Amino acid sequence: MFPFDAAPTEADLPAQVVTATRTPEAALGVPAAFDVITAARLREMGPGLQLSEALVSVPGVVASDRRNLAQDLQLSIRGFGARSTFGVRGVRLYEDGIPQTMPDGQGQTSGFDLGAAQRVEVLRGPVSVLFGNAAGGVVQVFSPDAPERPEASLSGTSGPDGLWRLATDAGAQVGDVNLSVRAAWQGSEGWREHSASQRQQWRARLKWRLDAGRELLAVVSEVRLPEAQDPLGLTAEQLAGNPRQAGANARAHDTRKGIAQRQVGLVHTWRDGGSEWRLMAHGGQRQVAQFQAIPAPPTSNVQTLPGHPGGVIDLDRRFAGLDARWSWQGELVARPLSLTAGWAFDEMREHRRGFQNFDDGSGVVRLGVPGALRRDEGNSARNADPYLHASWTLHPDWILAAGLRHSHVRFGSKDRYVVPGNGDDSGSVSFEATTPVLSLTHRWGPSAMAYVSAARSFETPTLNEVAYASTLGAQTGWNRGLRASHGTQIELGGKWQGDAGRAAQVALFQVRTQDEIGVAENAGGRSVFRNVGATERVGLELSAQARIAPGWGTRVAAAWTRAEYQDAFMGSGGEVNAGRALPGVPRRTAWAELVWRPMATGWHSALSWRHSGRAWANDVNDAFAPASQAWSWRAGWRQAWSGWRLDATLWVDNLTDERNVGSVIVNEGSRRYFEPAPGRSATVSVTVTRAF
Repeated sequence: MFPFDAAPTEADLPAQVVTATRTPEAALGVPAAFDVITAARLREMGPGLQLSEALVSVPGVVASDRRNLAQDLQLSIRGFGARSTFGVRGVRLYEDGIPQTMPDGQGQTSGFDLGAAQRVEVLRGPVSVLFGNAAGGVVQVFSPDAPERPEASLSGTSGPDGLWRLATDAGAQVGDVNLSVRAAWQGSEGWREHSASQRQQWRARLKWRLDAGRELLAVVSEVRLPEAQDPLGLTAEQLAGNPRQAGANARAHDTRKGIAQRQVGLVHTWRDGGSEWRLMAHGGQRQVAQFQAIPAPPTSNVQTLPGHPGGVIDLDRRFAGLDARWSWQGELVARPLSLTAGWAFDEMREHRRGFQNFDDGSGVVRLGVPGALRRDEGNSARNADPYLHASWTLHPDWILAAGLRHSHVRFGSKDRYVVPGNGDDSGSVSFEATTPVLSLTHRWGPSAMAYVSAARSFETPTLNEVAYASTLGAQTGWNRGLRASHGTQIELGGKWQGDAGRAAQVALFQVRTQDEIGVAENAGGRSVFRNVGATERVGLELSAQARIAPGWGTRVAAAWTRAEYQDAFMGSGGEVNAGRALPGVPRRTAWAELVWRPMATGWHSALSWRHSGRAWANDVNDAFAPASQAWSWRAGWRQAWSGWRLDATLWVDNLTDERNVGSVIVNEGSRRYFEPAPGRSATVSVTVTRAF
């Protein structure tokens, strides 16, 4: 009998070798809270539209599908990243080992194509400091090699509110070259008013075995969102009245975003005796045009104030990086020793312009169009980080590991918009930190282990967070007083891996952070940040899976997190007292699933339940998204014959049609905190594959 959660034909079923500590090792041996989501689970848990479909099963991770492609996925780990109103910060993102996070710590999940993924690795806690400028953790997406026989597939997805997706894949092994290509197109009218979107994506992957000890991996990708409408957040009153409505001024200003991103990555690995070398290089370009709902004349003259950047963002960013790594396995006093040393460099340069989001040149004010230039600057961010990690088997049952990374991050800006009332704001600012990590692991036989780990973490503000010194232009230029936050993390955990797919994991952690970054002011369409003192996060995370009967299995995950400010400060909504909860961080989350899969092919089904506790919407804790729950059901059918394979799955989400909040826009200045989740909905996906 095969494990309940995967068919025996899945090549990625074991998923035993992972890269959490930058050295490939068995998942059970990683001294950290760590989860691997295989391709089989990715395909079953959702149609692959958002990473949140799969991350709901990882304790300590809050991935809110805001159904708003204009703002990307809202992702936080142990509360880090919860305050981000767009993109991902506090969490490092990688695809095939290639960074999707910029040197300032801001990243996007929009470049991920889950239909091309072999597995997703999620690392939480202290060991993540080995990856640099982040405090919460690391999410890595890996793509598979093409099958040895040429194979092609066509898949289609249809869902509510005009949702559709079409994708095609092809791949083969030709001699020493493994090649796969994929393209996908997606569109939706949106569940809410003014939330239509389109998405186009393609990806090519080539893996070339140069000789017995050397191989080269090349990945080229492009993603385009020609236009994604932004319905904005709702106030509590709007949410109660009509959750499908667009926020104030969304239609009037035609709030929207367009994105085009291209990236290429090369990874060259070679082995020489006990050593392995890895050289990664990547580069790309990201272009963004975004129209915001900042009030315009005659309603408000805020955009005419000196120093205000306007309501339209025009961004052209170029980025590149290198990561050179050496790994060695040998012995020290007759005990196994592994070493990894490397140096990572990343840089981005952007040309950022801002325009008023209205045009009154004809005497009649038109909203939602580019107007007068209000911002023109060249910005840059770069980091240069050497790192070292060692793991030594003190005794057959005891492993001591230590790591060290030194990060140096520098921001620079050249102001090209100098007019009366808005002086030259050119300049630079640097951040620097050394982050050590130490862990001790004890093994109980081949199937169980316990560990304790501790580390210092480091998280810089992003370029967006240092962009303004005041909200309404009273003080122009960068917020040079903003400091990086530093934290001390301690974690105690254990893992058990049994037969027939049985497994369990537990982690208890504490994180104390100094100079936490929070919102000081939020008005006039922009936010000003400040260091708000100390915070503490304490939590317990549990996950388990088991086969409970032939053909039946279950998975559960739960987390309890208490995240609080330790110091009082003056926030955007008033005085914040010590002991207030960090907004956007639910104290309790839970997920459970019952799976029925009697055979490797044929029918399978699952019923799942998700719970999220109350999440405060602002620092002063006077508005919140109430606790929510949702039931979901899926049924699928898989069949293979004569070189053909058919996979069909139906998902029904929110079976009981609950009114839930999908995500919280933390500290939104107009109290439009809430992005509602859809009611009951059904989505179907069909994939046909042909092996030649």
